[in-house]
Amino acid sequence: MKSEDRRTYRMTSRADAASATSERILDAVTELFWERPRDQFVLREVAERAGVTVQTVIRKFGGRDGLLDAAAQRAMSRTRDDRTVTPGDVEQAVEVLLDHYEQAGPGVLRLLAEEPGSPTLATYAAQGRRLHRDWCRTVFAPTLASLSGVTRERRLAQLVAVCDVYTWKLLHLDAGLSRKQTRLALLELLGPLLVTPTTQENR
Repeated sequence: MKSEDRRTYRMTSRADAASATSERILDAVTELFWERPRDQFVLREVAERAGVTVQTVIRKFGGRDGLLDAAAQRAMSRTRDDRTVTPGDVEQAVEVLLDHYEQAGPGVLRLLAEEPGSPTLATYAAQGRRLHRDWCRTVFAPTLASLSGVTRERRLAQLVAVCDVYTWKLLHLDAGLSRKQTRLALLELLGPLLVTPTTQENR
């Protein structure tokens, strides 16, 4: 192996190792965050769970706020990727939504319950709401494209509400519906909203 190749290999290996370390740290803070969303943890806990020193955490993320922000942005990015759906494919959208809520729903509900007491949590909750609204706007674009003005805004708000984590909670956790029945219930709720209103209503 040439010296230039060895140097490139070493640099690549170091970069991969650094990336892996960052991912372990973000995994650790994410786990702690979902265990107690009011961010009641110290950097030492994150470092111990990630198998690194506190100094490493600070060097990579600049402290607690930077660490939480990095973890939140990674979570948002992953959520966008996980909830990728073909616009107009409502059945696929509901399946993706159920997958997401079954994995993250309980943690999201804890975050929303605690956001009034934490500006940090309120910020993350607001980001999540924007992501969810944008997702609904994309998924239901074919329906929304046929509407305009206040009718379009009202319809988008209705779609956002039906697809919200609280609706999933009411159907699945509170009413005890199985995934199959929750899926059917969501499709039945969405059905009437996907019908184009009359010309008189569309104002």
